[in-house]
Amino acid sequence: MYYRLLKSYLGPLWRRTAPLGVLLVFGVGLDLLNPQIVRAFIDTAQAGGAPETLAGAAMLYIGIAIVGQIVAVADTYLAESVGQEATNALRADLTAHCLSLGMAFHDARTPGEMIERVDGDVAALANFFSRFVLSLGVSALMLIGVLALLYREDWRIGVVFTVLSAAALLAMERVRDLGARYVRNSRQSSAEVIGFLEERLWGLPDVQANGAVRYVVFRAEERLRALFRASRMAFLVGSILGSITSAVFAFGTVAVFALGAYFYQAGTMTLGAVFLMFQYTSMLRHHLYQIQRQARDFQSASASVSRVQELLDTASELAAVGCERLGDGPLGVEIDRVTFAYGAEPVLRDVSIRLAPGRVLGLLGRTGGGKTTIARLLLRLYDPQAGTVRFGVTDGRGVDVRDVDPSELYRRIGMVTQEVQLFRATVRENLTLFDPSISDHRILEALDRLGLTDWLERLPRTTSGSVLDAELAPGGTGLSAGEGQLLAFARVFLRDPGLVILDEASSRLDPGTERLLERAVDGLLADRTAILIAHRLSTVQRADDIAIVEDGRIVEHGRRVALAADPHSRFRALLDAGTVGPLGQLAAIGGTNVS
Repeated sequence: MYYRLLKSYLGPLWRRTAPLGVLLVFGVGLDLLNPQIVRAFIDTAQAGGAPETLAGAAMLYIGIAIVGQIVAVADTYLAESVGQEATNALRADLTAHCLSLGMAFHDARTPGEMIERVDGDVAALANFFSRFVLSLGVSALMLIGVLALLYREDWRIGVVFTVLSAAALLAMERVRDLGARYVRNSRQSSAEVIGFLEERLWGLPDVQANGAVRYVVFRAEERLRALFRASRMAFLVGSILGSITSAVFAFGTVAVFALGAYFYQAGTMTLGAVFLMFQYTSMLRHHLYQIQRQARDFQSASASVSRVQELLDTASELAAVGCERLGDGPLGVEIDRVTFAYGAEPVLRDVSIRLAPGRVLGLLGRTGGGKTTIARLLLRLYDPQAGTVRFGVTDGRGVDVRDVDPSELYRRIGMVTQEVQLFRATVRENLTLFDPSISDHRILEALDRLGLTDWLERLPRTTSGSVLDAELAPGGTGLSAGEGQLLAFARVFLRDPGLVILDEASSRLDPGTERLLERAVDGLLADRTAILIAHRLSTVQRADDIAIVEDGRIVEHGRRVALAADPHSRFRALLDAGTVGPLGQLAAIGGTNVS
């Protein structure tokens, strides 16, 4: 698992990781050399050596120290660059993978939790990508180098510190796996806190309006307490590593002073050699601390790696996608004996609808009857449990939605709903959804064809002089619901789809904005196939065909004119009882309550 991530994200960066490895090894050599210079300086000074020799040794020491700092800055720069590039590449891949998963996956998780998985877990891997392997290798190389030089001084000193180092490393290994479990729990608690806050902040108006602030604060405190407990355990277990190393080298320091005093008094070791032994012992302790820090980071990385890999290994509940194209022009649609359920209870039962290219279908029914689910199946946000959805239907033949390239599907189908997502970006970027290939001329032409030029001119101008550069607030704050939906209509028009789905797009608009929207609808539906999911009967007056959905079934389907003329049809009953006003205000008609 770790090797796979390193190979995938560090492999392409080998031109930077290779120099980084060289710099780190070079730094090890400099670190090992300087104590030897200090030893020579002390022994030479004690023996009454020439000042020129001592000055030369001092200058050499300073020069090596300066070079060492330059090497440290260079390897830090390279390490941070490698870590950021690798983690950003991983974030991009995780984001793309999450976007490829079906809606069932996202329905079970909050956006805040997914942000923590994509950003928080990956951030914990920055050191793993940039330094872990190299730093661990360098620390091991330093450990071997120091022990070898201590053996060179006296084999007994080498044995003592070999045993101490082995004991510290063994204890670290035993604690590492235990710590990863607690770090994983801490990461999960953090994800739950972020998910909770994201949901409540998004619904802040409802929380305040319904007096639920104290309840939300209480629930937030519960989750924060759980995060505190999980983080405390992770920190305490991680701190055991530092305690182990400190305890081991407390004995090591005592041993250095005892052995140094013994050998110096016996005349078998110079004062410079005693200092050298003490310096190398300090370096040994420092690099064991480095290994300990890498082990602690590895605990965090282990938890994050498992969570990242779990996400990458999550397969979409949608069947494998194909590569079929749908062609241009109005798009024929066939829903063939489709059954679908979000859970145990079916929302759609054996639904069949056929819509010829260029025709407009009005889809009516009570809230929760399955109308929006039909639209989601057409966009392949879900796959039906039974039946087939086909496009481009001519002469009884069509392309199964599961065989269509997803990018082709989203290009050929446009959908406008009641809730329009607007971003903190310019009007231009919100209209094109950040596609720089769409020119301003094409945007203005589309707005003119939809009858939205006057509305656009009423927006505030920027210093650039173009209203398209006006900045919109997140969520479209400052725009009315109607203005947001006008932008959504223009978005769809710029894509020039073959099928347009309007999901109750005018149900919350004031009469003035609705009249403007009606003109935009006329431009949008021209020469296109369309499905109008409506609450208002007036909305479906432009439909060629009508389908009424009740309890997940099509209870009536036919040409609008024929159904309106049939005194026994449900649609005619609706027209007779509710020529004005929303369908939701109608009472039961002929035993059927269509709302």
